[in-house]
Amino acid sequence: MSHALFDFAAERLEQHSSLDRLEARGTLRIALKIVGLDLATLSGEQLAVVFEQVLPGELEKRGVEGAASICRTVLKEVASAPEAAAADRIEDAEKIFRRLGRD
Repeated sequence: MSHALFDFAAERLEQHSSLDRLEARGTLRIALKIVGLDLATLSGEQLAVVFEQVLPGELEKRGVEGAASICRTVLKEVASAPEAAAADRIEDAEKIFRRLGRD
């Protein structure tokens, strides 16, 4: 996953919740850390699992009401964001070309 996709997801989380920018970004990073995922290697599929299974609990711990609904909404927006998806595909292509260059 690109940092652009993380940024987009964190911005949407902030927009739909009572969290400020730092809280939204920090909570998302904590959720990634809980499951042992690194921002630099995170895929869209992994992000979806975090939003479905880990982040709702983390948001509830922080007093955010409707956490599961917020997570579903953010995931829909992330999935439909052409710029975020394009950034993800560009990064995937770059990884492929780097691997090919090593052979």
